[in-house]
Amino acid sequence: MSTPYPFTAIVGQDDLRLGLLLNAVSPAVGGVLVRGEKGTAKSTAVRALAALMPEISVVPGCRFSCDPVSPDPACPDGPHAEAAGVSRAARTVELPVGASEDRLVGALDIERALSEGVKAFEPGLLADAHRGILYVDEVNLLHDHLVDLLLDAAAMGASYVEREGVSVRHAARFLLVGTMNPEEGELRPQLLDRFGLTVEVAASRDTDERVEVVRRRLAYDDDPEGFAARWAGEESALRERIAAARALLPRVVLGDGVLRQIAATCAAFEVDGMRADIVMARTATALAAWAGREEVTADDVRQAALLALPHRRRRNPFDAPGLDEDKLDQTLDEAGPQENYDGDDQPDPDPDGGGDDDGGGGGGGGVPPQADGDRTPPRGESGDTPSQAPEGSPDAPGRPTGAEQQPVASAEPFRTKMLSVPGLGEGAAGRRSRARTEHGRTTGARRPQGALTKLHLAATVQAAAPHQRARGRSGRGLVVRRDDLRQATREGREGNLVLFVVDASGSMAARQRMSAVKGAVLSLLLDAYQRRDKVGLVTFRGKEAEVALPPTSSVDAAASRLESLPTGGRTPLAAGLLKAHDVLRVERLRDPSRRPLLVVVTDGRATGGPEPVALAGRAGRLHRSEGTASVVVDCESGYVRLGLAGELARELGGTAVTLDELRADSIAGLVKDVTAAGRAA
Repeated sequence: MSTPYPFTAIVGQDDLRLGLLLNAVSPAVGGVLVRGEKGTAKSTAVRALAALMPEISVVPGCRFSCDPVSPDPACPDGPHAEAAGVSRAARTVELPVGASEDRLVGALDIERALSEGVKAFEPGLLADAHRGILYVDEVNLLHDHLVDLLLDAAAMGASYVEREGVSVRHAARFLLVGTMNPEEGELRPQLLDRFGLTVEVAASRDTDERVEVVRRRLAYDDDPEGFAARWAGEESALRERIAAARALLPRVVLGDGVLRQIAATCAAFEVDGMRADIVMARTATALAAWAGREEVTADDVRQAALLALPHRRRRNPFDAPGLDEDKLDQTLDEAGPQENYDGDDQPDPDPDGGGDDDGGGGGGGGVPPQADGDRTPPRGESGDTPSQAPEGSPDAPGRPTGAEQQPVASAEPFRTKMLSVPGLGEGAAGRRSRARTEHGRTTGARRPQGALTKLHLAATVQAAAPHQRARGRSGRGLVVRRDDLRQATREGREGNLVLFVVDASGSMAARQRMSAVKGAVLSLLLDAYQRRDKVGLVTFRGKEAEVALPPTSSVDAAASRLESLPTGGRTPLAAGLLKAHDVLRVERLRDPSRRPLLVVVTDGRATGGPEPVALAGRAGRLHRSEGTASVVVDCESGYVRLGLAGELARELGGTAVTLDELRADSIAGLVKDVTAAGRAA
């Protein structure tokens, strides 16, 4: 087993270390979600935490880590006789993003269960993680069906495996730690709320600190055991401090005044439900114990709010997580005695007391750092609302379209009608198009290919019934062979690759039109987030097209690129369609099971170069020849309409919808099933 990097040797990242240590002091806090860019010691810190966790006592031979003092009465390995327990280190179990359901929750031997009535159960990762740490790297990329299982286990403290009337239950209480890079997509709100705390991490911009990070990492890589030995003293001291804080925790007093501050803070920031209040109370108590105090103060409440609330107050996918610290201070002042709070007296976030690690998180879990390009500017402010195009605007006849216009803010997003890919796919689980999936309604049965995961009981009995006499059946049990087993085929929904091709030319540059167009695309992006799609963005204007955002699971990134999109110039429609073809060709090689949906947002005009309209038509027919499902969002406005977007839709073999028809609450259109065969032709 390799020597882990010492926790106390991590440079900076104070918020990250504090969040992990508070969970080590009080597992009831509920885990921690670590958000941040790649290469910021997220995984290193989580793996290093395991070495600091106190040992646990388990029943000898129990595969489910039962506590000998109070063993689980429903343990599949039980009942357990009274016996002395054995001590071992708490486990850190890693859940791979691509794990199967059986690997997570365990698997029943269906053949023995049917023929012998025996609950032969092979434990999964949830059983291994009981009374330890369950670590999910890139948790935002976890498949939805695994997320559902994690939610159930985290809520009930137990895992259930049920197959055709055969049921196994075992305890599964663990410290849930997840890491994620927001650029690769966001988490479902249900799972986000299950994490007690969240911390934002970013690489330090301090030169000395970065030098120290590299120096320590190189020293560790050269001699892991020697490096760990040099930090053994600090590790031992930190381990003792955790044990002391755990012992002190039951004696910490949470006064009524502090509880009022917690309740007032949660109400002021309009968080959903009551889980935030409970998590804040547990976090504030753990902070007091960590500081060696027996009474919770307003300082603890403030720090707890910065760790427990940012991810809970987020209202939609495009709102950046974080808290207004001025509002937080005002709320605490109003809810509690003034003398109990001193905003300059922060809890010591430096767990090892080293002093050479300052300059890391620093903000105590407050508003996360963001690059300027990732900020979503406010919408709907004065001067950015849609208005009539003035005389001489790009929509007016005779106006040259070569000048580049400044980006305009988008109109408010709205709920869109459902756009889906026809046919039956086999892509990643999602909520858009019909697909063969592991979950959903049962549509038939087939012989299993590989391990049996979903038994079709009726088909299995039907296959075994004709052979009972030949197999010498004499009792009541059914004689079942492996060849009789049938896998249930199920139909659910998949996520797709939604590739937006947005016209940013001069004909779209009028404030009224481009603001409405951005609002429509933003609405479709919100729909893609909810349906678990990947998204990409291609724009065209001037003389060429460009990939503004390669296909990604981060809808936030697409929204940010859309807000900063400049407009102006000619309309190279063919270049945009050809660039989209190149993107889809590469994505088919990377992920052949994920079906694409091409969304072209344009008024249908094509200018620049020889025969621009004919060239755009040929590019559209290229997509149709490859069976790409497509929809054209017609942005043409005014009393006189040329119908060019409809012509483009026919070339693509797809459907054209107007901006009004795109709204789910509009009576102008019905739900659009996008066809690749050209129903409109």
